[in-house]
Amino acid sequence: MNIVLVEPEIPQNTGNIARTCAVTGSSLHLIEPLGFSIDDRYLKRAGLDYWDKLDIYYYDSLEELMKKYKDSNFYFATTKAPKSYDIVSYQENDFIVFGKETAGLPESLLKNNIENCIRIPMKDNTRSLNLSNSVAIILYEALRQLNFPGLKHEGKFINIGK
Repeated sequence: MNIVLVEPEIPQNTGNIARTCAVTGSSLHLIEPLGFSIDDRYLKRAGLDYWDKLDIYYYDSLEELMKKYKDSNFYFATTKAPKSYDIVSYQENDFIVFGKETAGLPESLLKNNIENCIRIPMKDNTRSLNLSNSVAIILYEALRQLNFPGLKHEGKFINIGK
């Protein structure tokens, strides 16, 4: 799977999302400008021990990314979407796009791609979930539908009963 962050602003969110991408084998695509330096200590702290396991890519614009992967499916996460994220049938190399924390995705982009806009159900009169939580919720649904490809399904206790 591919997670896209358009102009992320909060380094801790991006660090947490990077960690989620690393543990799921998903690629992270960052659309500039970023609201922080890639060397930011908060960014690194949130995902420090996972950076070497992360496939991360940078783009000057969302248009550049979409042009490069023009034959791929793109889904746009927004509180404005008419349908829920869980009714989509995800494919292994889909892109799930998230906007910046303070503004979300541009309304013109959403209107031009309304059939691929998805939302996480929430109560009325609430703003939204944290960005890193939203990414995890939608990404894990997509991976669940695909039977968690390449991920370990079972854990193991160490020294149980001793």
